[in-house]
Amino acid sequence: MEEILTAYYADNAKKLHKIVDQLLVKFGGLSDKDKDDFYSLANEVFVDVMRRYDHTQPFEAFLYACLGNRIKTEMTRRNRKRRGADSMTVSIDTPINEEGTVTLGDVIADDITIEREVFEKNEEGYSRRVRAYLSRLSKLQKEILRLHIDGFLPNEIKEELHINEKQYADCYAAIHSYRNVSVLF
Repeated sequence: MEEILTAYYADNAKKLHKIVDQLLVKFGGLSDKDKDDFYSLANEVFVDVMRRYDHTQPFEAFLYACLGNRIKTEMTRRNRKRRGADSMTVSIDTPINEEGTVTLGDVIADDITIEREVFEKNEEGYSRRVRAYLSRLSKLQKEILRLHIDGFLPNEIKEELHINEKQYADCYAAIHSYRNVSVLF
């Protein structure tokens, strides 16, 4: 067993790495980091093979079969993991309202803000949707929205309206809640 160990680990495990490289050629597209991972895996397999080897077949054949099986199992695990991440993706064209008229892409943040949308026109020029949105807000929420549009900072708004952090946070959350904002789409 000592001579087997020496043969496979001589010259920085060159013989063991050669077997791993032969097996990995079938898969392709692997980075150096991936190869390093498989070399580490090969060390684990080698230790297990040394422990289980029963001399009924050539050592190299037994090692090759065990390494092949373990590498295939690892590649399957990695591919499954990658496919799992892909199954979690959602198209930007996915409808998100009951009528199917609003897509995920419609509500992803861009340079249009609720504040700009609401206050770029005067009150008489508001669209039906903006009026519906404003009707959902309380008087305090509307005042916070107006001050925010006018450039006031959150601390200045709280001081101006004599409200605490929780009241401000609750109002700000309501101003931007999907339930309220959805009427704008």
